[in-house]
Amino acid sequence: MARPRVRLVVTADDFGYCPRRDEGIVEAFLAGAVTSVSLLVNGAAAESAAELAGRYRIPTGLHANLSEGRPVGPACHGASTLLSPEGFFLGKMGFREAVAAGDVALPQVREELEAQLIRFRELLDGDPTHVDGHQHVHVLPGVCQVFAEALQANGVRFTRLPVERGVGGCAWLEAPERAFACAVERDARAAVGPFSRYGLRWTDAFVGLSTCGRHMSAHRVSGALVRALEGIPTGRTLTAELMAHPGYPSVPPAGGCGEGPDAFSCSWERLHELRVLTAPTLRTRLAQEGVQLCTLHDLDSKRHGEGIPGEATLETFLEPSPPCP
Repeated sequence: MARPRVRLVVTADDFGYCPRRDEGIVEAFLAGAVTSVSLLVNGAAAESAAELAGRYRIPTGLHANLSEGRPVGPACHGASTLLSPEGFFLGKMGFREAVAAGDVALPQVREELEAQLIRFRELLDGDPTHVDGHQHVHVLPGVCQVFAEALQANGVRFTRLPVERGVGGCAWLEAPERAFACAVERDARAAVGPFSRYGLRWTDAFVGLSTCGRHMSAHRVSGALVRALEGIPTGRTLTAELMAHPGYPSVPPAGGCGEGPDAFSCSWERLHELRVLTAPTLRTRLAQEGVQLCTLHDLDSKRHGEGIPGEATLETFLEPSPPCP
């Protein structure tokens, strides 16, 4: 068999958010379309999701959550800079604004991360294959340092670096989506230093900011991987991660992380991703383009000379992206 041009980890985020989401994720895994999941330990269905992961032997990491729902650590017992007066995390943009304003106490971030790692081990009876961040909170300034320290202290080596080449030029993204994607990418580039100092690893390339929800198609996933391959010598095997959010739509009040499911979870967009991922079109196209699906464990046991994820092509993949309009 010819050597693959790309070894692709397909990660389904938000495992444990609700039973219907988890049903779709497991369906995608059993179909061979998803190779990894990231678990929300404060999700409404975290316990049943952990049981599913064990039953089907699904490679499972922690989806560290600092922005949605209720905490699992000491913050839940009193006042915390991570929480609103009602006792919930501050939200996707609210947490970012609080971090930018210097209103978040980073030791409290560390406590919550540690608590979620402990809860993960209680649920799965083992260590996470990786830890990434719900809504990309793990790459925010200051937070990324604490995050890297916590992962090193807990023996976790793999994380996600959400730098997607060319995302600023994806015209199908509406202006707010494109601005958020570009902000995430800027934060991720700045997080490389702390992640590297603490020995974290990640795939050479990342795809998913431009293909989320209704924007996912076989053509766009393929195009994002083509952009990632630009400048890579022929014969060099690239490692990549595709972030995905497949599942069946949530039906309130079931689901969420303590506040019920959000609008995106209840929409048709999750089902759309599930159908794109499991349809023959994407699988066939990836195979024709030399893309081989794999797990993080497969990357961790790469043969000598294949390179180390997150190190061998670092300079190539951190070249400046086109500016966002």
